[in-house]
Amino acid sequence: LLLPAVQAAREAARRSQCNNNLKQIGLALQTYADINKSFPPAYVADENGRPMHSWRVLILPYMEQKPLYDRYNFDEPWDGPNNSQLADLMPPPYRCPSDSGASPPSTLTSYAAITGQGTLFDGDTPASFGMIRDGTSNTIAVTEASQAGIHWMEPRDLDIAQMTFQINGSPADIHSEHPGGAMAVFADGHTTFLSTSITAEMLRALFSKNGGEPINGNF
Repeated sequence: LLLPAVQAAREAARRSQCNNNLKQIGLALQTYADINKSFPPAYVADENGRPMHSWRVLILPYMEQKPLYDRYNFDEPWDGPNNSQLADLMPPPYRCPSDSGASPPSTLTSYAAITGQGTLFDGDTPASFGMIRDGTSNTIAVTEASQAGIHWMEPRDLDIAQMTFQINGSPADIHSEHPGGAMAVFADGHTTFLSTSITAEMLRALFSKNGGEPINGNF
């Protein structure tokens, strides 16, 4: 009789930790934006336009990870000989405790940005506050992505062009091991639990930074 209650309590604790992780990520994004006058780009590209470095690396100094950031070599790709030695040093906030695929010693992150045309993370173009005409409180920045298989330093995230716009739909969609939905952090730093019942239309609206779609607040 006690087992379901114990399991529920453990999941509640894991979901709370996941929420705290995303709050830390959201705060780091906000601090980066305040200092640099724009949010970080989804990736830093090389001279040929290929993604080379992730936003997850760019915000390390704002997550109390300055020593790790200083060891990262921006002159080589994220998986170059020097940077590969940092793979096992993934910051704890990049891992959801409910995500079995990201459990130590995995180098996979539980969280990804929403990327693509019209999103907060549109390729290597940084978004200023003025570009977010839908409002930072209505624009999702980062969500759970437990099926995407993304290395924490890899300049890859959830591309809206590949989505089915369902929670726990395909590996290209928002995906979580929390029952009933997934956690997300918005551009203003607040977090929300997105129910699996959310409509595709609402997800599209929340992914857009300047689409002008109506937001009814029922997620």
